Amino acid sequence: MGKPIVAIVGRPNVGKSTLFNKLAGKRISIVQDRPGVTRDRVYAEAEWLKYNFTIIDTGGIEPNSEDIILSQMRRQAKVAIETADVIVFIVDGKEGITPADYEVSQMLRKSNKKVILVVNKIDNLKDENNAYEFYNLGIGDPITISASQGLGLGDMLDKVVENFKDYDNNEEEDEYIRIAVVGKPNVGKSSLINKLLGEERVIVSDIPGTTRDAVDSYLENELGKFVLIDTAGLRRKSKVKEEIERYSVVRTLTAVDRADVCILVIDAEEGVTDQDEKIIGYAHEQNKAIMIIVNKWDLIEKDDKTMDKYKKDLSYNLSFISYAPFLFISALTGQRTHKVLNFAKMCYNNYSKRISTGILNEVINRAVLMKEPPVVGLKRLKIYYATQVGSKPPTFIFFINDKNALHFSYERYLENQIRDSFDFKGTGIKIEYRERKE
Repeated sequence: MGKPIVAIVGRPNVGKSTLFNKLAGKRISIVQDRPGVTRDRVYAEAEWLKYNFTIIDTGGIEPNSEDIILSQMRRQAKVAIETADVIVFIVDGKEGITPADYEVSQMLRKSNKKVILVVNKIDNLKDENNAYEFYNLGIGDPITISASQGLGLGDMLDKVVENFKDYDNNEEEDEYIRIAVVGKPNVGKSSLINKLLGEERVIVSDIPGTTRDAVDSYLENELGKFVLIDTAGLRRKSKVKEEIERYSVVRTLTAVDRADVCILVIDAEEGVTDQDEKIIGYAHEQNKAIMIIVNKWDLIEKDDKTMDKYKKDLSYNLSFISYAPFLFISALTGQRTHKVLNFAKMCYNNYSKRISTGILNEVINRAVLMKEPPVVGLKRLKIYYATQVGSKPPTFIFFINDKNALHFSYERYLENQIRDSFDFKGTGIKIEYRERKE
């Protein structure tokens, strides 16, 4: 199911951004605050009670006339409505109902989405009565808050998470390997997925994903059970307005969040772009399993050195994911597409891998004997022992004498020793260092 998405909508100047910033300002437990691909911060990961969810700010529109207000607000609200699972509709308790509020409420009623009506700027008890007129919007019982003072946010969030009952963390899909196919438009993501589904012929079902443009295709074959998350069409070019681009970014990152394995598809003729680096950089930060597919390889003029040179250039541009394997294919002709799921399964197996504490410590002790930690300040790092505490991604804890004695180059050395000894090709790994007094 993925994480629920909560969009904050309403006309300009009702306090959408104030509320977003209050929620993203650790008044509630924020798991992670991510800057978007655009300059403005428009979304954050949040946690309330037992639920994790994504909040989106639809603010920032400063139109010049009422006509532009209505057209921009209408377009923006439509995108938010289509993207979100729950909508927080904010109105201004000081100003009262406006025609624009009616316009938005009409759209929301037609959407069949869960909508929570929130009356903002109720800064003290005597303003509470201002909320009653908003019953006229026909959206349900209004909840009063003061975003600027942080009043009433708990009640509002309780109401929000009531709608998350379907988002159970104990998913039945756990037996499936979830694969997100990401990349720029027109690189062949959909063609690749169609080729995989068409060749395998054992599709369990096609069901719509959690967002408008993602479709989850369930596939079962001799390698196992897979969910292919198609993020095709997420970043339509040129004609799409900036706010729609923001939602596209959210959809792509939500697909990465849900996935075990992220496949970055690159156009062989274009090579790696900044957008590719940002998307796969996010997957790397989340320590996902990652593989790189170079599509449209049939269009490249080749000699016996072409692939090696291309791999070298890719490795240089994507040096931060040196562990990711490359596969050169043509989704159009079917060249090497039969290898895609084998590669993905290999990445997933390493993503799920567990190493016993005894063998892990043998490797670490040998690594320390081969290369002693440098002296940092006046201290030398001592490693007492290491243990793996989790998988998906493989997560290790090193118990050491002093974090200040840990040099980043030695951290990299230890990670490389683990990778070389246990074959973690195709997956991120996570290492934490904890001090333990002697």
